[in-house]
Amino acid sequence: MLEILYRDENLIAINKPSGLLVHKSFYSGEADTYAIQELRKQIGQKVYPVHRLDRKTSGVLLFTLDKETLRSMSEQFATRQVEKKYIAILRGWAKDEETIDYDLINENEVKQNAVTYYQRLQTSEIDLPFLKHQTSRYCLVEAIPKTGRFHQLRKHFKHILHPILGCRKHGCNKQNKLWLQTFGINKMTLHAHQLIFNHPVSNERITVNATIDDEFKRVGDILSFDLSLYS
Repeated sequence: MLEILYRDENLIAINKPSGLLVHKSFYSGEADTYAIQELRKQIGQKVYPVHRLDRKTSGVLLFTLDKETLRSMSEQFATRQVEKKYIAILRGWAKDEETIDYDLINENEVKQNAVTYYQRLQTSEIDLPFLKHQTSRYCLVEAIPKTGRFHQLRKHFKHILHPILGCRKHGCNKQNKLWLQTFGINKMTLHAHQLIFNHPVSNERITVNATIDDEFKRVGDILSFDLSLYS
């Protein structure tokens, strides 16, 4: 059963598990199950995804229950009225805060402007030798994408040389292998923990929060991060 975070006559939001595709996609490949069909079966009615999360990304995923609400919410996303907040664990110690303004190439080889703001929340250094270093450093950040490009956060953190721990395509595979061999963990530590938007009917400001999963908590415990705000 999918965890339902918010529901009314127009909208429904779930806490998407890591590994679950939102819907069929040429770029994401095939799967046995998809969030859209699982939610339809669970509540017994059609749902329409307003946005998407990467397969390996967990967190708040919003659907509408009718096409008119879908048009209204899609407009909010397109005009950047929706605030999306993520937490991620990065390799190394990133800056205290930074705005990454770095163009990205989309699936159709078109360059698009992409902007991400992040702030560093906590740091950790553990006795885990890596390459020439006797210890390994990591940080917990909150990231707010100002644009919604494909794999934006994963690509932006790679660009500043602080890739997301557990990310394969845009991460550090040597670090990922080290964590798998040492701790048995290959979790991508990227989680959409909060979505803030105006309700399309009442115009009330809605905040939806999603808690992290046990595997994310396990990584946090190893690094002695306080994740109580997200669990």
